[in-house]
Amino acid sequence: MTYTAAELLAEWVSASKVPEEARISAAKCVLDLMTAAIAGHETPNAVAVRRIASATWGHGPAAMWFSGERSTAAGATFVNAACACSLDLDDGHRAASGHPGAAIIPGVLSLLGSPSLDGQRALAAIAIGYEIGVRISAARDLRSVPTVNSGLWSGQAVAAAVGWLRGLSRSQIAHAISIAGTTAPSQSATPYTRFRGNSVKEGIPWGAANGVLAADLAKQGFTGPIDILDSSERYDRARLLDGLGTSWLINSTYFKPYSCCRWIHAPIDALITLLNDHDIHPKAIISIDVETFGRSLTLSNEAAPRTLEGAQYSLPFCLGVAAISGAPALLPLSNESLTDQRAIEIAGRVHMTVNPEFELMFPAAVPGRVRITTASGTFERTVLAPKGEPTNPMSWDDIGYKFQAIAAGRADARVAAGIPNAIGALRRGDVAPLQSMLEARLFASSNDASPVERLAVAQ
Repeated sequence: MTYTAAELLAEWVSASKVPEEARISAAKCVLDLMTAAIAGHETPNAVAVRRIASATWGHGPAAMWFSGERSTAAGATFVNAACACSLDLDDGHRAASGHPGAAIIPGVLSLLGSPSLDGQRALAAIAIGYEIGVRISAARDLRSVPTVNSGLWSGQAVAAAVGWLRGLSRSQIAHAISIAGTTAPSQSATPYTRFRGNSVKEGIPWGAANGVLAADLAKQGFTGPIDILDSSERYDRARLLDGLGTSWLINSTYFKPYSCCRWIHAPIDALITLLNDHDIHPKAIISIDVETFGRSLTLSNEAAPRTLEGAQYSLPFCLGVAAISGAPALLPLSNESLTDQRAIEIAGRVHMTVNPEFELMFPAAVPGRVRITTASGTFERTVLAPKGEPTNPMSWDDIGYKFQAIAAGRADARVAAGIPNAIGALRRGDVAPLQSMLEARLFASSNDASPVERLAVAQ
């Protein structure tokens, strides 16, 4: 009997024994995603999804993080994923050319409170989800697909992780993966739209919620096209299946020090280094020439974006912000930056070209070269691996600094200390401290009288 790829993946999921190293990596991913979720909690996108969550998804036991509100597992996953990816500060994986954490972690943590879910199982499920999602994405020819948007495959990762946690059979997990893949958001406009600065972005919240629903449906006997991953025109079977369990892809997750598309990070690193090393004042910049790979030119790249989403997909604008205000202004990008005429002026001096060498390196790498021209000379720097890549990693301390930088001014000091401590407890198997934090109301609405009152539950 010949098994489909989905069935073989499901068989591996069912029998998985997740090693300690992968669980530690999962804990690091959770801390990083808490950072992204706190940063994105009060964005217009996050406010919008919370407002419609109850009417759309109904009430349930799962926390809509930091709001004190609850919804169903799928509804909470949708809301929390939307918060986490709102500012493009969430993790990613080079092999997938996309973002696993913003979907998988909300999907797994939507089951907090389930009797069988301790910290070790939660971290194991996250690692399993990364393995399945990254493999499915990486098995495609990423040079030729119309879009690499993460919503296309992240639901399959969630379906596998949630299916494993809920004890689905191998057949049910295979069908959950198939259902999630077939019904994933199409992202059909991405290859041609001129309005990349929109709220849908990569469709991650839709994919994530869909993954939870797919697991629920499969458990009830609902079936999908079980051979969904067997088209040789779409998927490389060897990349999909070879080496399962011999190494864990979650260990090579990348993390982001700036809240913008990963394709922009190498030029930002190069620009900031040049400005610092050569003491270049922004007013001295005549032009900035950027050599990059072709996909970068498909971003919106507006010199004066009108939305935060547009800013996240604009290489010239992000360089303008970095030149004027430095790296902290990108952690995260703010609405105030959109009206900074100094940054917009610098953005107008940025010129982008495709470097053939860099084109060949993508998607395995996202390099960039920046050349700054001033009246006193031209200065050049090449960055092949931006900060946060496995070959240029962000340490636990770096992730902790990123969290504290985001938490400052947004959450009480007790919360800023409590979430890292809760991640430590999670690594030891205790989910209760993290669950308490996620269920607490950490942000005030306009009608709240006192921030002390809203934080009392988090003490």
